[in-house]
Amino acid sequence: MITPDLIDRLGGERVPRYTSYPTAPHFTTEVGPAEFGRWLGDVGPDEAVSAYIHVPFCTALCLYCGCHTRVVRRYAPVEAYVAALTREIDLVAARLAGRPVLRHLHWGGGTPTMLRGSDLRRIAGHLRRTFAFAPDIEIAVEIDPRTLTPADVETLAAIGVTRASLGVQSLDPEVQRAIRREQSVAETARAVDWLRFSGIAAVNVDLMIGLPHQSVANVVATVDHAVALAPDRVAVFGYGHVPWMKPHQRALPEAALPGPHERHAQFEAAAGRLVRAGYVRIGLDHFAAPDDPLARAAAAKTLRRNFQGYTTDGTRTLLGFGASAISSLPGGYAQAMTDIAAYADAVARGELPTTRGLALTRDDRLRRDVIEGLMCDLAVDLDEICGRHGVTADSAFAPELARLDAMARLGVVARSGHRIAVPDEMRSLVRSASAVFDARLAGGPGRHSTSL
Repeated sequence: MITPDLIDRLGGERVPRYTSYPTAPHFTTEVGPAEFGRWLGDVGPDEAVSAYIHVPFCTALCLYCGCHTRVVRRYAPVEAYVAALTREIDLVAARLAGRPVLRHLHWGGGTPTMLRGSDLRRIAGHLRRTFAFAPDIEIAVEIDPRTLTPADVETLAAIGVTRASLGVQSLDPEVQRAIRREQSVAETARAVDWLRFSGIAAVNVDLMIGLPHQSVANVVATVDHAVALAPDRVAVFGYGHVPWMKPHQRALPEAALPGPHERHAQFEAAAGRLVRAGYVRIGLDHFAAPDDPLARAAAAKTLRRNFQGYTTDGTRTLLGFGASAISSLPGGYAQAMTDIAAYADAVARGELPTTRGLALTRDDRLRRDVIEGLMCDLAVDLDEICGRHGVTADSAFAPELARLDAMARLGVVARSGHRIAVPDEMRSLVRSASAVFDARLAGGPGRHSTSL
């Protein structure tokens, strides 16, 4: 079990969440529009791909937020952004060799449902002209239940949405006041009812631990409310306090933030409640109903991890659209400009808005496979992975194996030859185990959330 001593040793480490490897802080300006354009040209004419649409707007800013988003009071900036977004889709389409098959589409933000129904349909239409939609495509959208309307739900159903993720975080009034996100149980349940009535049957709920004034008791109370909604998936994210990157987080009452011991207790209490309710524990922080595709993928060892977190998406190409969106291709990663005006200006000039990224090396690909295996399956066979990359585990990972032995003495990992596993009771520290294989972490900016 994770002891207080182990929390003191590792709980304060700042390590990535590993939704990619290498992680975004290591992107550089060496990757720009030309490189990204070449990678797009390498996408097969009928290759299976996935896409992400970023909508960087909200009606109010939640103080815990770590996303690229901004508050708008008028619709005009949103309308202008939609025009830029559709132009970007056209620019990407012009560089593709054919009409790839879209298997997964994720609308994120920000608040995607801030878009008018006509604009949601407009973007969806551009995507359908660019891609051949797979018959069993998953189309997911992130939703703020506080602003959702029946008209929004009708539009989401019309554009083919199959899964909705509801931001909840905490349903405790004191916590909500501290994070400036007041949301009742009733309006959350109402949103779920509307979605299911419209035919959007798959519902996810996103929760958080580690917020100001959270305790084991009020975290469990929130989980109980979430379980009553019978969601297909529940994510329990640890709040990442990075005010040097997100200055608005400085407005949070820092003295009321739980420390690593309390955060760990909150997470394990939430996890225990969800497991007792019948959910399957997935990777680090996800829980799924036993018949959910995510649970089936975990059982089959086909679970994947990308910028949207744990996924069943097995495609090798993820195309990100919108300001700050990141694309992942066999050649590497490409990120669009985060400044919305600069992004819009670039696409107006007919240029891909790529501003930075990273071309993957052979070593990056090897380490990415190891880290993803640990994050998804809590176990890896280094001989099997290294064999696929044409190297041996001893030659590729001699220093890492020594560090793993030290972690094994702490009980964080179990090692049998070149087979590495994170015991179930240690899964909260899987990011620390994964960081052993991160060759870029030591020299990086270190701007990550704590491991616990």
